[in-house]
Amino acid sequence: MSEQELPPWLREQVSRLQQLQQNLQAIMMQKQQVEIETVEVGRALDELKKIGPEDTVYKNAGPLLIRANRDAVSKELEEKRELSNTRLMVLTKQETRVKDNLKEVETKINQMIAGAQGTIGNAVSNSENSK
Repeated sequence: MSEQELPPWLREQVSRLQQLQQNLQAIMMQKQQVEIETVEVGRALDELKKIGPEDTVYKNAGPLLIRANRDAVSKELEEKRELSNTRLMVLTKQETRVKDNLKEVETKINQMIAGAQGTIGNAVSNSENSK
């Protein structure tokens, strides 16, 4: 059965399912990027803890490295980590919500298909009984 042969109500649900799958994939990619960023920030903070206050610290400023205050860089990284953790929580909630919607749509599609098959089966049985 091709997509054109599907009833409009089923085609609509399949389209919604595909859209939800794309949304889930995008959310998971964003989540992965935020997780990587969180790990990198954690490593940078670990390295900052290893050095003394008199050691020189540099940070990225576009394509340049500039000298920076160790405490200011540490504070900046802590804020970045907090922001990443917040974004991660939001993305996790979005992921859960989209997965729940996916399950609902899949269930609805299966029920629609089962109902349509039952209707077709009843029509075939009725036509055979009337013979």
